[in-house]
Amino acid sequence: MKDQFQQRWEELEQRQEALLARINTPSPQHNGIVQRYQYPVITREHIPLIWRYDQDPRSNPYCQERIGMNTTMNAGAIKWNGRYLMMVRVEGTDRKSFFAIAESPNGIDQFRFWPRPVELPDTEPHETNVYDIRLTAHEDGWIYGVFCSERHHPNAAPGDLSTAMASAGIVRTKDFLHWERLPNLQSTSQQRNVVLHPELVEGKYAFYTRPQDDFILAGTGGGIGWALVNDILKPVIENETIINKRYYHTIKELKNGEGPHPIKTPKGWLHLAHGVRNCAAGLRYVLYMYLTALDAPSELIAEPAGYLLAPEDMERVGDVSNVLFSNGWICDDDGTVYIYYASSDTRMHVALSSVNQLLDYCLHAPVDELRSAASVMRINELIDRNLAYREKAG
Repeated sequence: MKDQFQQRWEELEQRQEALLARINTPSPQHNGIVQRYQYPVITREHIPLIWRYDQDPRSNPYCQERIGMNTTMNAGAIKWNGRYLMMVRVEGTDRKSFFAIAESPNGIDQFRFWPRPVELPDTEPHETNVYDIRLTAHEDGWIYGVFCSERHHPNAAPGDLSTAMASAGIVRTKDFLHWERLPNLQSTSQQRNVVLHPELVEGKYAFYTRPQDDFILAGTGGGIGWALVNDILKPVIENETIINKRYYHTIKELKNGEGPHPIKTPKGWLHLAHGVRNCAAGLRYVLYMYLTALDAPSELIAEPAGYLLAPEDMERVGDVSNVLFSNGWICDDDGTVYIYYASSDTRMHVALSSVNQLLDYCLHAPVDELRSAASVMRINELIDRNLAYREKAG
């Protein structure tokens, strides 16, 4: 007869293996732009058991979880050696985040974590937390990761343990096993959402930024910024231009930020971003899109009104509810786009689209004219077109 420890351990393994092998299926609802999937692709239950449990019954007689894991969220993504990788932000129950790589053969299910979490070079002695990495396969041959490097604010008042300072940390690799830590991006403002453009612009490294006055609120920060850096080994922002602005009474009135690096298409650069507004339930995060010029990535040429994705059903509830956030997507060779997004700072999901669908959405959905009267006019124009089409079609 099996002892209690062995029985419990086998139950844990069987339950996890069933989860890892589960086939994901498309959600029945589809708006013609993106296709959600039924199950989350990464949850805390996907984290390897040997990261959490002491497997020796002599030192762990009750088979207790020794290192607790809270959430899996906000993953960078890349296709590498034919596999779909997510560099997941894993948050422990101690509130510390770290990165871990999970891979899938098809991008929609069967994600499994690599044997160990990512161990970045520890070169910033005051850094307390790292998270929300964006992965960019750059034309210079390196794969870069840009992430939030957080520390306690050095000017916090005595006893104030909640005031933080955010900088953009930078690492690079060529195999996802060996990482080089570069200096943090230098900026006059705090930076929590920074993304490296995949190509040099005017011979310089280009960054999408999000200047903000403090750790949470943008303050005088006007939206998503654009900055060129002469030397990636000494990254200093000297000039910053806002290319995607915030507006009153919109999905991004409080703040907005770039998601993953944009996708290059024949008609321009496709961007996925998050917008934040305040409401009675707190901050509400949604995802939206915009398009910039192919030969001038900082030049806005199209932006549909409203959001592309917002929290629905189970996505609304979690560690920090009413939030969708994305910092990773993959564009396959056939034009399929895998959008990886976290819901409520708790779990990772996937939604599928295509370059053609997203371009059609960006170029043909109406813009936000910032007034209710204008919104009604656009609806009535669409009604009139549809009625005219029906009459002509007979």
